[in-house]
Amino acid sequence: MARDKFILAIDQGTTNTKVLLLSHAGTVVATASQPLAVSFPMDGWVEQDARELWRSVVRASDACLSQFPGAELAAIGVSNQRESVVVWDKRTGEPLAPCVVWQCRRTEAICSELRARGFDAKIRERSGLPIDPLFSGSKIAWLLAHIPDGYKRAERGELCAGTVDSWLLCNLTGGAVHATDASNASRTQLLNLRSVRWDNELLNIFNVPQQCLPEIRSSSGVFGMTAAGNCWAAGIPISGLAGDSHAALFGHAAFRPGTIKATYGTGSSVMTLTFEPINSKRGLSATIAWRLGESASYALEGNITNTGGTIQWLGELLSLPNAAEGVAALASAVQDSAGIYIVPAFAGLGAPHWDPRARGLISGLTRGTNAAHLSRAAIESIAFQIGDVFRAMCCEADVAEPVLHADGGASRNDTLMQFQADILGCRVVRSSSADLSARGAGWMAGLAVGFWSSLDELAELPTEGECFTPSMPASRREQLLDGWSEALHRAAPSHGDLLYKEWGHGSN
Repeated sequence: MARDKFILAIDQGTTNTKVLLLSHAGTVVATASQPLAVSFPMDGWVEQDARELWRSVVRASDACLSQFPGAELAAIGVSNQRESVVVWDKRTGEPLAPCVVWQCRRTEAICSELRARGFDAKIRERSGLPIDPLFSGSKIAWLLAHIPDGYKRAERGELCAGTVDSWLLCNLTGGAVHATDASNASRTQLLNLRSVRWDNELLNIFNVPQQCLPEIRSSSGVFGMTAAGNCWAAGIPISGLAGDSHAALFGHAAFRPGTIKATYGTGSSVMTLTFEPINSKRGLSATIAWRLGESASYALEGNITNTGGTIQWLGELLSLPNAAEGVAALASAVQDSAGIYIVPAFAGLGAPHWDPRARGLISGLTRGTNAAHLSRAAIESIAFQIGDVFRAMCCEADVAEPVLHADGGASRNDTLMQFQADILGCRVVRSSSADLSARGAGWMAGLAVGFWSSLDELAELPTEGECFTPSMPASRREQLLDGWSEALHRAAPSHGDLLYKEWGHGSN
């Protein structure tokens, strides 16, 4: 593969789409992004325009490539917001409903019924995931039930249903390919983790016909070729697909168990490789990290619904012109939150608590509380939530000397990274790139077409980071964790102090 070519790496996220142009040396030679709107039509519902997701990819790719005229592409890699679902007409390629976003809770009634029928243990054993509206299976079932004649049309093979990667792949190939990769498929609750195939019993439980689902393929491999008519030439291989958190782990070059990473986005994912699927007893999920060839690599993961999204919410609440920058500026004006805790359970709590009944709260308010204290508490809430998952993961994956590797937009905040190190009591290494998901997908794409020859070659590419070391006294850390535990208990009385009762505040 000629070294003067480039990899186009697309990261389609919830609030924006980023595109990078990667050289053979692993450097980013051009980048562009496009913002995306998210709608909340009813309490707990979260939607996006599926067409706009695709248009944002085209616009961001065009803007990226225009910075480097004449760039010849060796391949395209795609990472995507996970669990979000699109259903479209196979013949016309038109979406038949909005994209139901991963944060959406509209399928809680379906999930409650499945729990009541005693399916939780079976679904968890086969898919590695707890029953929760976060995952895709119940979303697909809901959409098929609300599209006229949806189930029968899906059964006849007239409809396509899939996660965002399969929707983008369909558009990239001009409708020629309906496929997904193993990492995205493992987030649907419809995949058998060990066979890496759609599971007939799970399909029956969720009432989803297999005929509408994409073909499951390796994360690194040629899925199809680009169609003509967009900013890229026709015939370019799309050769890397992965969910954003999985791609970020790959972008950290974490090819062997032992590394724990956290991706700080709208929500957050904490993930580490494992040799086999782990049946978690502490509220974490088993998943497929990626599949290379026929070999699947497994991971243990904790998903948090609102981290960076909390900053956006507070910025909008305070009517700040730029939500993220405004909250960060306010937070930097104070040394601490003055005893304020924000539990951002806007639609329940994710890992490791998994309580859909929990609701967000602000505790510790006094007459002296101001916007800066609230901003600091919002930033600290991210670190507290990551810490809950990190401690559970260290126990279950038996990580003896834990270090947290950080990436994602919110990881650019120095205050957050230092507080994260302090509250964990261990080092936090922030990647030099905030766009690890795109980089990981690009690496997968390049690996598939011989642009890079092996994982060893990828591991040699530059991945420098900045290290934050804990400086907070242990007594202060314990005091803050006690306050967070109490706030959790108020937001979710049945789950709030679970972690601390079971294994205490230590990092392992």
